[in-house]
Amino acid sequence: MLKPNIGIANSLIRITFGLTMLAWSTAKYTKNPFKDSYVFIMMMGAMKVGEGILRFCPMTYLFEKSNAKDYSNSGQHQTE
Repeated sequence: MLKPNIGIANSLIRITFGLTMLAWSTAKYTKNPFKDSYVFIMMMGAMKVGEGILRFCPMTYLFEKSNAKDYSNSGQHQTE
C-alpha cells in the first residue's frame, strides 16, 4: 500500500500544475499532431495529476529512502 508522502497543499499544487500542463499540451497537440514533445508533456502532466490525487511521489520516496540510509550509515561510523 502506498503511504502518502506529500502534504495537502503540495498535492493541490501538483494537481493544478498537472492539469495546466495537460490542457496546454493537448491544445498544442491538436494543431501539430506530429510533434512528439507534446505527448511527453501530456504524460508528465498526467503523472503530476496522479501524484497529487494519490499524495505519493516516487521521487520524494527515493530521496527520503536514500537520506535515511545515509543517516543510518553515518551514525554507525561515528561510534566506531
